[in-house]
Amino acid sequence: MAAPAELAGGGVQEAAGTVEERVLEPGAAPFGNFPHYSRFHPPEQRLRLLPPELLRRLFPPEGPEKRAILGLDVGCNSGDLSVALYKHFLSLRDGETCSDALGDLRLLCCDIDPVLVARAEKECPFPDALTFVTLDFMNQRTRKALLSSFLSQFGRSVFDIGFCMSVTMWIHLNHGDRGLREFLAHLASLCRYLLVEPQPWKCYRAAARRLRKLGLHDFDHFQSLAIRGDMAEQIGQILTQEHGMELVCCFGNTSWDRSLLLFRAKP
Repeated sequence: MAAPAELAGGGVQEAAGTVEERVLEPGAAPFGNFPHYSRFHPPEQRLRLLPPELLRRLFPPEGPEKRAILGLDVGCNSGDLSVALYKHFLSLRDGETCSDALGDLRLLCCDIDPVLVARAEKECPFPDALTFVTLDFMNQRTRKALLSSFLSQFGRSVFDIGFCMSVTMWIHLNHGDRGLREFLAHLASLCRYLLVEPQPWKCYRAAARRLRKLGLHDFDHFQSLAIRGDMAEQIGQILTQEHGMELVCCFGNTSWDRSLLLFRAKP
């Protein structure tokens, strides 16, 4: 998927027991709600592709008063990547708690799994800057109420940037082609910029295979999906052709072969 290189550089019920006690086979996490996800997809693999100064370049200061940069992280899991992104973009080293270089960065991080969200809240070193909430993003009523409440605290109607890291496949498998289109439409309407890491089609086949191996039912929509093949290209086309965004940059691929794509809403 060609791109300019100017910037390159349904709910889940709470499980019984503590977060530490809960163990799921990978195939038994049908919404992508894997415990300890970062152990096999570490944040560093994404961060090495993203310039630390990215947000400073996208949102330069306007006037003497620092305007908060608002980010939306959809499918945050237990928050490891959310925290890593926050530290990366503020160029914080371990032990540091703030930076004047970027100003006020606030992230609303949501996930469908309340156990993972509870763990994220418990372990987050920046509770004033990162807010973790349980949310089924495809539930329009709860999504609108929660996101509007957060944005209204800052007098905003949209987020400056959204992060959608390895989430699109789970939306697609659980809600079908129509659900994927609706999901991307919501993100495009909510965010001025959008950083997306789509799962390739081979991951769909692997997810379905894991379910079958465990003797579980296949994903309801897997066999009927018409949107398939090069998923980065497909998702890019939906965002650009149907929802008025433009591709700014492809930052390259992670070691697990997933592209990091940055889109922006057209003026």
